[in-house]
Amino acid sequence: MNESIFTKNAPAAVGPYSQAMRAGDMLFVSGQIPFVPATMKLVSQDIKEQTRQSLENVKAILKEAGATLNDVVKVGVFIKDMNEFAAINEVYSEYFNENKPARACVEVARLPLDVRVEIEAIAYIKK
Repeated sequence: MNESIFTKNAPAAVGPYSQAMRAGDMLFVSGQIPFVPATMKLVSQDIKEQTRQSLENVKAILKEAGATLNDVVKVGVFIKDMNEFAAINEVYSEYFNENKPARACVEVARLPLDVRVEIEAIAYIKK
C-alpha cells in the first residue's frame, strides 16, 4: 500500500501531488523548489541559496519518512541555466559527500514559479 508523506518542514505542494510517496521500501520525493517552508516564499535569487534550500526541503521530507540523504539512490536536478552547473554542484556536493547517488541534471525552459532549480529524489528505506 502506498503512503503519502507530508511535513510542515518543507513547502506545501503547489499542485495536486504529495511531497513524497512511500511504496514498500522505496520513497519518491517530489521535485522541491527553493521555497522557505514557513513563508512559502523564494529563499533568494542566488543559485547557491536556491540549491541549498531545495536540498534542505528534500532532507526534511526524507526525515519525515525515516530516511536520510544516505538512503537516496537517485536524484533529478532541473536547472534553468546550465551555466550555473558548477555553482549547483558545489552546494550539491556538500549534501552528497559520502553517498553519491545516481543523478540526472537537465536544463529546462521553465520551472514552477520561475525558480532556477528544482530537485527530486528517490530513496531506498529498509523497513
